[in-house]
Amino acid sequence: MNTTNPTTWQTFKGTLIDNPDLILQFEYASGKWVDASYHLTEIKQASIVSVDCGGKMNTWTEVVVQLWEPEVQEKQSAMQDKQHAMQVNKALSIVNLVEQSLPINPLAIVKIEFGNSKFDTRQMYPSEYVIEGDNLIFNLSPDFTQCKALANGGTCGPADSTIECCAPPESKPKAKLPLINLLSEGPTCEPGSGYC
Repeated sequence: MNTTNPTTWQTFKGTLIDNPDLILQFEYASGKWVDASYHLTEIKQASIVSVDCGGKMNTWTEVVVQLWEPEVQEKQSAMQDKQHAMQVNKALSIVNLVEQSLPINPLAIVKIEFGNSKFDTRQMYPSEYVIEGDNLIFNLSPDFTQCKALANGGTCGPADSTIECCAPPESKPKAKLPLINLLSEGPTCEPGSGYC
């Protein structure tokens, strides 16, 4: 949940409802698009409960829309059969089918899950959308890690600690061990002594 202005499910779905006749496109990196043969394979909802390093509990809900590109052989034939990606109204029919079984929290944060052979699968935020001609294009931006406690104006680590949990570790000099003389009088390992 590390984006400054995440898209909620009601906003994402509302954008689809407002543009049913457009073609739904996703740009996952600058100049890189989810292939037109993609499938919207799954919509999942997860309630997240976490405790940050300052001891504060955080809760939120995420809705993950999964996109899948078919294998190369299927992709080539699919591209011959259709010249463009999925229409928004087809995506809405999938959304409606999902919502018959799964009531989706309208305030849940939306993530798009995608990957292909050149881009490791990850969950990204639909950071903005644009309409260009017949296309509704969602630009996807990656999530990033941060210290939630510090980002929320708190302290990092337990309140009663003088050292923050994310601070670099203190370097302490290593203790020197006394050398012990391992040679002593007594039985030794010599041929025929029985001590080897």
